[in-house]
Amino acid sequence: MFDQLSDRLRHTLASLPGRGRVSEADVETAAREIRLALLEADVNFRVVKDLVTRIRERAVGAEILGSLTAGQQVVKIVHEELIAVLSTGDRTFHLQGNPAIVSLVGLQGSGKTTTAAKLARHVVRLGRRPLLVAADPYRPAAADQLEALGRSLDVPVHRAPPRTPTVEIAKGAVEAARKLPRDTIIIDTAGRLSIDETLMAEIGAIDRAVDPVETLLVVDAMTGQEAVSVAQAFAAAVPVTGLVLTKIDGDARGGAALSISAVTGIGVKFLGTGEKTDGLEVFHPDRLAGRILGMGDVMTLVERAQEAVDAEQAKKLEQKLRRAEFTLEDFLDQLQQVQKMGPLGQLVSMIPGMGGMAKEAQDAVDRGDLKRTEAIIRSMTRAERRDPSILTGSRRRRIAAGSGTSLTDVNRLVKQHAEMQKLMKQLAGRGGRGMLGGLPVGRR
Repeated sequence: MFDQLSDRLRHTLASLPGRGRVSEADVETAAREIRLALLEADVNFRVVKDLVTRIRERAVGAEILGSLTAGQQVVKIVHEELIAVLSTGDRTFHLQGNPAIVSLVGLQGSGKTTTAAKLARHVVRLGRRPLLVAADPYRPAAADQLEALGRSLDVPVHRAPPRTPTVEIAKGAVEAARKLPRDTIIIDTAGRLSIDETLMAEIGAIDRAVDPVETLLVVDAMTGQEAVSVAQAFAAAVPVTGLVLTKIDGDARGGAALSISAVTGIGVKFLGTGEKTDGLEVFHPDRLAGRILGMGDVMTLVERAQEAVDAEQAKKLEQKLRRAEFTLEDFLDQLQQVQKMGPLGQLVSMIPGMGGMAKEAQDAVDRGDLKRTEAIIRSMTRAERRDPSILTGSRRRRIAAGSGTSLTDVNRLVKQHAEMQKLMKQLAGRGGRGMLGGLPVGRR
């Protein structure tokens, strides 16, 4: 979502002088480009005006720190001001009470139901026992979807017969949670295609009936400035305590994420990506600001590695690497574990200094390069994966036909593996690590 903005800002800041004092002309040029980049990204114009004004005031004639050049100093200022914009509001996820009640509100199609399941998974990882509540009596399919997601997570779902008033559903869920027992209730409320008085009255009635500790507004980040208007309307009807921005991995311009808190005063608490239940991130302003400016996000990368990588498997792989026994079978395992961590382009953008290569990495995925590699390895016998030196011409032709690729593709993979083997032998005596670079890992 932030690719276009990131590219523009990186290009602008990279053009600043490498040493000496920041001149007023340098700052004016950078400020103009930053303003255009933010406006093109659909950031609210008042937010852009305030942000650029603060950057200009701090950067003009700024004293350069001993360890920084003039350009780096401006990057530092922009980074700090982006963090300030993104840090508005209370971003702590509160779970007081027994049961702690969390109500999800928002328009239809914003991703509330999927977000409810993602939040349930997040709560389970916090050591709590959630109960999902289907409080949308108008769309039976929504309740069916929530039940399916609940089964996949082994989390119970409370639903009521059709036409049951939403307030009664919410009250019944509280009683059910106490009987089961469950210490957290996540209510998936009804949505509408647009804001109307009936919807607002309904979610207001639920709020008064069960007094949730968190009322999270789920907003589709791809709706741009409309997301800000939606947030303002919901905040006027119920005491919204936080925001969940969904579809952050979409191809919109990302302005809503940068504007919504600054305009409404409500803090973003979570970011949602994809349809899978593991696609929910706790929102960290400094990490997002770093990603936007191409500084990377190592902490999130480490957390994803800890989530996706099996510690025992990683330990066995490390032992193999120490003995320089990295086979194509191990390579396939590593590919699969990296893919569990999320879109490759997104992962590359989290590595400091690699933001500019994120699009190339994602393009490789879109072209099917990884799938092609996986298909080639899967078309090999176990013996061939463990010892590619036995791959004769006829074997390679068989693998190419079986994987739907060309002989050139097979030869390229075998050559790449041979080069990797040489590298691993060089690293073997120095405690080399796998594709994840020795990141801390833990069992899912």
